[in-house]
Amino acid sequence: MDLGLKGRVAFVAAASRGLGRAVAEELAAEGARVALCARSGRDIEEAAAEIAAATGAETLPLRGDVASPADVAAMAREIERRAGRIDILVTNAGGPPTGPFEAHAPEAWEGAVALDFLSAVTLCREVVPLMKAARWGRIVAITSVAVKQPIEGLILSNSVRAAVAGFAKTLSAELAPYNVLVNTVCPGYTRTARVEAIASAEAARTGRGVEEIRRKWESQIPLGRMGEPRELAALIAFLVSERASYITGTTIAVDGGFCRSLL
Repeated sequence: MDLGLKGRVAFVAAASRGLGRAVAEELAAEGARVALCARSGRDIEEAAAEIAAATGAETLPLRGDVASPADVAAMAREIERRAGRIDILVTNAGGPPTGPFEAHAPEAWEGAVALDFLSAVTLCREVVPLMKAARWGRIVAITSVAVKQPIEGLILSNSVRAAVAGFAKTLSAELAPYNVLVNTVCPGYTRTARVEAIASAEAARTGRGVEEIRRKWESQIPLGRMGEPRELAALIAFLVSERASYITGTTIAVDGGFCRSLL
């Protein structure tokens, strides 16, 4: 299937590893020109070089913090200067601290909102005018299956990622007349450093072993295993493609059946 991504310009946030890295690799393999960012300059440069070598695609590594409006603005302007446009945006950020409500001071809530909600808003603020002018665009927000089914011990993530889904849904209606499509994807338990950190935190909180925690999660997933980052990336590649031209405003779980809700 030709997804029609050859030559498209994509901006993938938090892409030095994990889900963001997998998305950048997938889009590059489909022929997109990929700008990718992370807070660590060395890590993002290594990731960009490895993706370019593996796919032959043009990559642009950018050092910046998605929680910093100044950094986001600078990165967007650099992509526009180099490529002339931004066709695709994938919002993404690391997860906030784990733990129950009383474990988090006000500063933790403010940090979670800045990292996981306002970063998506800021990225869209910089990119949406370019997409509207071109009358073509694709935005995908990476959140969590917690949007559909809150997860014990993740009150910060449960709260702020749901806000991203609400933002994306509302934005999808506003941008539809400009042929700019906005969707949200909700990864479940996936083999990333973030999920390993959650397992370690739960093990420390409950006194169980990390492997026992993993087995508990897998027992709750109908497919009987955790996901791989490339499996989420494959969906995102489709959603940002020409072939997904009538899909907008959706919130899609990629979780092996973990979420038990109907919608």
